Amino acid sequence: MVQCIRVPKRDGESVRTRLLDDGILDVSFRISAEDDSLLLPILIPVEGYETVERDLRPQDRPVGDYRSVLDLPDGLGDLLPVSFDVVGDVGMIKVPEELDPFRREIGEAMMKANRSLRCVFSDSGVKGDLRIRDLELMAGEGTSETVHKEFGARMHTDPAKVYFNPRLAGERHRIASMVRDGEVVMDMFGGVAPFGIQICRFANPKVAYSIDLNPEAERFALINRDDNHAEQLVPITGDATVVAPTLPSADRIIMNLPQIADRFLPLALDRLNHGGTVHMYKIIEREDFPTLCEEMGAMAAENGHTIEIETFELKTYSPTMSVYSIDVHKM
Repeated sequence: MVQCIRVPKRDGESVRTRLLDDGILDVSFRISAEDDSLLLPILIPVEGYETVERDLRPQDRPVGDYRSVLDLPDGLGDLLPVSFDVVGDVGMIKVPEELDPFRREIGEAMMKANRSLRCVFSDSGVKGDLRIRDLELMAGEGTSETVHKEFGARMHTDPAKVYFNPRLAGERHRIASMVRDGEVVMDMFGGVAPFGIQICRFANPKVAYSIDLNPEAERFALINRDDNHAEQLVPITGDATVVAPTLPSADRIIMNLPQIADRFLPLALDRLNHGGTVHMYKIIEREDFPTLCEEMGAMAAENGHTIEIETFELKTYSPTMSVYSIDVHKM
């Protein structure tokens, strides 16, 4: 069953557009009609409308599938990536080497299929300690600086200057929904502070620290704090291993550094209050994940901590690897 709001048909398009712009419309399901109303699938509750649950049909193909409007020579179409990232009005796609001569055509097709895109960049991956994307303009105009809307929040960012992952919107909302009044929250690798912004919007923390090595992250985080009225957010530029010990102990710590987050778990547990939770993410071979969990438990015990671990597979990363969400509770 899918959570929906009931909207009069005469208001359907304007409400749909607003929910889509705010990142609240669940585009993985089709909109349905019922009597004189439309049922719009939603990701979070929307005030002012009746909320119902219905069995909606999933979208057979992604909204705005650029492959359907792109004509390539025989055999090359099968190499087109199925998915790509959208941050605000900027599209980013990893183009296989075999398709390099068709970059402009691919970018233009993406913009034709997704009218909200202002420009499209080829994405050669996140690089360096500052986790910045290597981008090259394929189609459209302007820079990669943009405003990304997520669950009603406005995230100012530039993927070419600072880390931001649009695919963690659901995780950010999940964690925000868990925060209790008066918590001290620390994001050790905060980027433009999307976790902190959502926590300040949907919860009432005492303070939410957002730490990042990149000075550009603090600049964007301050803009986001002001734009979203997130007064409890405190962005800090610096190395988390140096900054975290200087801050008050936390009730909740976020570690979104999936390649090496587990290396920082001892520090996080030392800075975490009893009864608190570390939310961390890890990219790992699926067959190695149970061993990692055992090693984390042993490490915690060696450092005098008792923990409980909850995990789930967030997404597939490669044929043999996945990204896991790991909640580590300190008892």
